[in-house]
Amino acid sequence: MANNIGGQAVLEGVMMRSPSIWAVAVRKPNGQIAEVVTDIRSPMARNRIFRLPVIRGVVALGESLAIGFRALAISANYAAQDANAEESDEVQTEITRGQIVFSFAIAIGFALMLFKVTPALITSWLPIDTTGAFVVVEGVIRVCIFLLYLTLISLLPDLRRVFQYHAAEHKAINAYEAGEELTPERVQKFSLIHPRCGTAFLLWVMVIGIFVFAFVGQPDWYYLILSRILLLPVIAGIAYELIRFAGKHQGNRILMTLLAPGMWLQRLTTRQPSLDQIEVSIRALQEVLTREGRLSTEERRVEVMA
Repeated sequence: MANNIGGQAVLEGVMMRSPSIWAVAVRKPNGQIAEVVTDIRSPMARNRIFRLPVIRGVVALGESLAIGFRALAISANYAAQDANAEESDEVQTEITRGQIVFSFAIAIGFALMLFKVTPALITSWLPIDTTGAFVVVEGVIRVCIFLLYLTLISLLPDLRRVFQYHAAEHKAINAYEAGEELTPERVQKFSLIHPRCGTAFLLWVMVIGIFVFAFVGQPDWYYLILSRILLLPVIAGIAYELIRFAGKHQGNRILMTLLAPGMWLQRLTTRQPSLDQIEVSIRALQEVLTREGRLSTEERRVEVMA
């Protein structure tokens, strides 16, 4: 069960989640760490169909997006809190369903236009006759746009701390999966790379898309765009299974070699974190583990004091 913990960097904090619990820990302007813990009511727990391979990947992706937006909203509210605010001051930590849907629409619309529609249209304008060459060129263009996008955002100073918290999340999960004590000094020694990272997932969505789109051929541009959008859940589901399998077989050298490009890509979205950032990441992880009964209150107290 150790490898079913995931997470996400947020503003001045980290969100950690298990199949049944998610928690976000944020460093407030006054230096204190705020925590919000919420149960997950997953469709996969209620219906066996949603636990089938590939389908569970689509459901998990939807859940991750919803939880991610909520965690970002929570962190933004705490980050905007006055540094002189008292511990008892209330902060709005939830957003409405309508706000989540609107955020979904904007984020997904942007991603589809940039990473799906644009590469398909560019490739359709090129003089390519064979389907094999078409999907390969389209895939190369898509990956190049993705790499350029990551490179550009990695240069933004404001995102450096988010990337540090991203690495702090990876380090905490790596330490937990290795059975190490969850103290900042010990966690700091672990890698800032993890095979189940969302960055690697996105890369494999693009690579797997090359093989899936080969079955579509070279239709007219409007069917071309429609196929890229409609087949995205299938591709995401397959990529989820690959990343999930990799997370369970990290000792397999052949598999890790095949997944190496996704691991290298994480160098663009992670930066070496400080001990206080790792402390926040550990706090989020401990909230999840404590709520699930994997970590007792006494064990948590000892680790914090160590």
